[in-house]
Amino acid sequence: MTTVTAPPKLSILVENVRKTFLLRHTHSFKEAFISKIKKKQTSTSFDALKDVSFEINEGESVAILGYNGSGKSTLLKLISGVLEPDAGRIRTRGRVGALIEVGAGFHPELSGRENVYLNAAILGMSKKEIDERFDDIVAFSEIEDFIDSEVKHYSSGMFLRLAFSVAIHVRLDILLVDEILSVGDAPFREKCRKKIRELIGEGKTMVVVSHDVGTVRELCDRGIVIKKGVKIFDGPVEEAIEALKNQ
Repeated sequence: MTTVTAPPKLSILVENVRKTFLLRHTHSFKEAFISKIKKKQTSTSFDALKDVSFEINEGESVAILGYNGSGKSTLLKLISGVLEPDAGRIRTRGRVGALIEVGAGFHPELSGRENVYLNAAILGMSKKEIDERFDDIVAFSEIEDFIDSEVKHYSSGMFLRLAFSVAIHVRLDILLVDEILSVGDAPFREKCRKKIRELIGEGKTMVVVSHDVGTVRELCDRGIVIKKGVKIFDGPVEEAIEALKNQ
């Protein structure tokens, strides 16, 4: 009897994507006015990503590699929906959780408890789901004593713990992680990596941006290398690391 293997499901599609930013050379209305009179250029456009295409299947764990300014963080923001592409298209299947900027969705005047509910709701969780997972979120973050304090009094490490804990307790299909595993103390970083390994084991799709080669090797099987906004390599993670070194 022949066993038919079902084709893998597409989780992320990035097709011919371009993202352009406008770089302003003046810092005030006065400077802009003088530059216009002198017919000097007040801004230039910059392509952060140029015609980038790839597909990621359900359950894959992929590293986006590149040196500073390569466009990798911009790419992650596009996949998360924080930014829109100027050309091309991006499609994702299922619920996306993004750890891109620590505490970016946190309101400084609200307590940690209130921010858990706010951020989890933004990530698509119902109040019932949040109620069920609230204790686990707080326990993982290890900031129980401060959960009812306003987050404006939190250290960056406390922000990290709570933001990460909320994101990984959402019932998600895709997790995007940008350099967050390089922040915080060693025991918590290891705890985060362990949790991400569990999510990978559950078949979640993972996209990781990290300068830490050890983390990339541990968590990812595949690497996509970006150089000056252009995809220059897509393949096994060890080969991707070599391609990065040989830029």
